[in-house]
Amino acid sequence: MDVFSADWPGICRRIVATQREIFARTAGIEERTVYEGVGEGGDRTLVIDRECEDAVFAELDELAAQGASFVAVSEERGEVTFNGGGDARLVIDPIDGSLNARRTLPSHSLSIALAGGDSMAAVEFGFVHDFGADEEFSATRGEGARRDGEEIRVGSDGDKLEVLGVESAEPEWALPALEALAGKVYRLRVVGSIAITASYVAAGRFDGMTSLRSCRSVDIAAAQLIVREAGGQIAFGDLTLERAGLGLDLRYPVAAAAGETGLGILTALP
Repeated sequence: MDVFSADWPGICRRIVATQREIFARTAGIEERTVYEGVGEGGDRTLVIDRECEDAVFAELDELAAQGASFVAVSEERGEVTFNGGGDARLVIDPIDGSLNARRTLPSHSLSIALAGGDSMAAVEFGFVHDFGADEEFSATRGEGARRDGEEIRVGSDGDKLEVLGVESAEPEWALPALEALAGKVYRLRVVGSIAITASYVAAGRFDGMTSLRSCRSVDIAAAQLIVREAGGQIAFGDLTLERAGLGLDLRYPVAAAAGETGLGILTALP
């Protein structure tokens, strides 16, 4: 079986359904604040992180049983090779916005990207499910971006951003950036999930997004394709899409906007 011919929207929706059951079963902060070691991504692993990842790998095991070859890159397990691997990469964040999920804030997401190589440019399919709004964002390379099946486009470009999504908003990182944004941004919004925030740029809800410290490839691999297929632009610091890899240990400054003017404002931040 060719992994690229699989029904990826259907696979992702089955994972979402299983994850919904996990979140319903662990509905309180105390139940969700149970740790079990440190994941391959370097963060402490919550039990719900592992259970949500297990839901993903149950589907991947089934694909492998049908003969599909690929390498899965996931926040908790690291790199896992199925049937020799090959060029195909699946880049997975089972819960993007784990702090939100742990504190029962609704904005957290499942993010899955399928790539034909080891760079952001090679991503062929991206899927982000926002559990708070119960919305699905997806894109297939060359076929546009969608929210719940309806085509989406970025908003208009301009020299002032009306609404900017900010991620990794620790005070020590935020203060210099906020000073630099004075007069260039009307309002800030902090969602707490990089994948959701970038998808909101794709849908025209935000005029741009920036992560104030470097983010992992698993956080943005799916959403960056959604932004680009919706007509937007994305930057990984000074790296091109071809040089921005998908390895779990890689970190990038990320900014996205509707066009060159907005992206220029964000990439100039300290």
